Amino acid sequence: MIIRTQAHPRAGLIGNPSDGYHGKTISFIIRNLRAEVWLWESPELEILPNTRDHSCFDSITALAADVRQHGYYGGIRLLKATVKRFFDYCQQHDLPLHNRNFTLRYRSDIPSQVGLAGSSAIITACLRALMQFFQIDIPMPIQPGLILSVETEELGIPAGLQDRVIQVYEGVVYMDFDRDFMQQRGHGRYESLDPDLLPPLYVAYRSDLAEGTEVFHNDIRGRFNRGEPAVVEAMKYWADLADQVRDCLVRRDLAPIPELLNRNFDKRREIYRISEGNLRMVEAARSVGASAKFTGSGGAIVGTYADEKMYQALVAALEPLGIRVFKPVIR
Repeated sequence: MIIRTQAHPRAGLIGNPSDGYHGKTISFIIRNLRAEVWLWESPELEILPNTRDHSCFDSITALAADVRQHGYYGGIRLLKATVKRFFDYCQQHDLPLHNRNFTLRYRSDIPSQVGLAGSSAIITACLRALMQFFQIDIPMPIQPGLILSVETEELGIPAGLQDRVIQVYEGVVYMDFDRDFMQQRGHGRYESLDPDLLPPLYVAYRSDLAEGTEVFHNDIRGRFNRGEPAVVEAMKYWADLADQVRDCLVRRDLAPIPELLNRNFDKRREIYRISEGNLRMVEAARSVGASAKFTGSGGAIVGTYADEKMYQALVAALEPLGIRVFKPVIR
């Protein structure tokens, strides 16, 4: 029997990047794209490479293009780290594992390193396959923290819980990462929201702006830990924006949301170093009246548009710049 699981990219609608700093966010899943994992029983435990894991190239130009698109690391390290963390979790919680071996294979059409959480999607799909193969039930609120530990503890990649929460819960989720609550429960407060409450949304990305999370978040953690006022206040500011958008959605008052999304990015611009290409993408989207902010750590944006005419103007403004624009499927 072949086990096949999948997970999807996400867009941080509002509040990011405060999720890694005991803040609040709202995110939604994007079903247009996916990471898939296949697992089947085999004599030995084996992890098969994907195209992004290859080490043979036609030329030095091809190698450079591959690194620009996928970075230096493929998906095998993600699968190995997930299997290891899954094993550790089961050992720590006295969950017995059978001794049958398996083979893992994956594929993903999620663009790499553009802030759509493609890496954590691979990890999430892998964890689902392992739970099914070993018949282990890990409580849903615990899964995001386990997935996060694969990247932060095994691979040394700085990240927050937001991506993993929405990829586990799917749909649209409001998240509160209050420090005291998390210390008591081991997870945040997660509230699913009706996707029908959302305004018309678009997502756009430009793969040649790919930049690893490790690069984008460089030193923000240190500045926060040192108590730098601008960074500490920004995290509170973004968390408050998430509360405001949640309240707007619940009372079905969509009018303030575009400006709140814009403010999320504008505050980010004050304390982060943002590349010219990323700034140009946001400004091009705003030039037609759409709102725009990063979905994650740069390379992709999310925003609202008023009507189909504005959406077509958005496409016309962004596609000549090499930017793909689409309407996210959430349900």
